[in-house]
Amino acid sequence: MTDETVLTVLTTTDAPDRADTLARGAVEARLAACAQVSAAVTSVYRWEGAVETAREYQVLLKTTAARYPELERWLTDHHDYDTPEIVAVPVVRGAPGYLGWVRGETA
Repeated sequence: MTDETVLTVLTTTDAPDRADTLARGAVEARLAACAQVSAAVTSVYRWEGAVETAREYQVLLKTTAARYPELERWLTDHHDYDTPEIVAVPVVRGAPGYLGWVRGETA
């Protein structure tokens, strides 16, 4: 992976306004070119020894490998969860124009 590799980064939060705040803040800081907030999803997970179920909103952010460390730090600092989900997946193929746009918007 190079610094120019485009990544899709996923995080979740429990309220739509928090998801919107994370999405907008990351784009305004140029840490992500785009962020998409999904409709509510149901998450089932183990936390502190118990199986929990919660309604969450997914935020998908598009960035580059070069900007990922700053985006992760920003999400951690601005997230309301103690241990937020922050997962990055490399985009292995994509439309050249779109990938170039992501790189340009996060440069």
